[in-house]
Amino acid sequence: MSPVAFYPVGSPGQPWGEAERTQWRARQQRLRRFDQDVLPRIEALAGSFEPVQYGALDYAGETYPLLALRSPDWNPALPAALVTGGVHGYETSGVMGALEFLEQHAAAYAGRINLLVVPCVNPWGYERINRWNFDAIDPNRNFRQGAPARESTALIELVARSKSQFVLHIDLHETTDSDESEFRPAVAARDGKPFVPGLIPDGFYLVDDTENPQPAFQQAVVAAVEQVTHIAPADEAGEIIGSKVVSRGVIEYPLVALGLCAGITGARYTTTTEVYPDSPRATPAQCNRAQVVAVTAALDYVLAAA
Repeated sequence: MSPVAFYPVGSPGQPWGEAERTQWRARQQRLRRFDQDVLPRIEALAGSFEPVQYGALDYAGETYPLLALRSPDWNPALPAALVTGGVHGYETSGVMGALEFLEQHAAAYAGRINLLVVPCVNPWGYERINRWNFDAIDPNRNFRQGAPARESTALIELVARSKSQFVLHIDLHETTDSDESEFRPAVAARDGKPFVPGLIPDGFYLVDDTENPQPAFQQAVVAAVEQVTHIAPADEAGEIIGSKVVSRGVIEYPLVALGLCAGITGARYTTTTEVYPDSPRATPAQCNRAQVVAVTAALDYVLAAA
């Protein structure tokens, strides 16, 4: 195996300080616009859903509203479901899938379950096509009280208003080739640790909760998504991204212990989707559709089980 070049910010073995974070930030370019791609679609949905601004970010004079859409006439007697996208800003189908679900399918669930949908948790990262926020922090390891990522703590505060009602949380993600070429090397450099190469799985998979596994629920989602795109196989070690495959297309993480988004509601049914947009067997539209199908399959399962 050829040696891996060190990430071009910082020094090997030394965690970043403010100088390195500033250097990293200077490398990030605004490649797309939240206010052009995402915000108009959220605003267009305001006639059918209640818009909620649950916070705001100000990063060096660039401001971003943190926005959610929720069922109008929220019913305290009904269960609730949370759908989140764009926790990692570069994972495009999570954002677009959440919006497509709202535009095309959410109305079918009116009066049956309360919906809270946050299409783009990390708008600064969305614009830079980056995993992290402005401070080189991964929001998806910081969903805990007092964490340094405002993207994470603001969402926790929003969910707390109705936390006891949530029976479902589906968090929409992607695993991309850039995880291996950019983002895992970056986190190793930031933390002063060696980078250990891994494998990117070709296909869709789910992340269940180690502390609250729901295998029948996960398999129902996998079966629905398989009609849209292929499911990632286990590697030679029986793993996907270093975790044991517990059932076809499913691995487990301890969601709360790792500070992951899917752990914030305490819902019985939780899952994190992982779409592979770099596959030669998948198109962007297919990836968006896979996210939508995952959401509808999860909702249908939960409602049938109620």
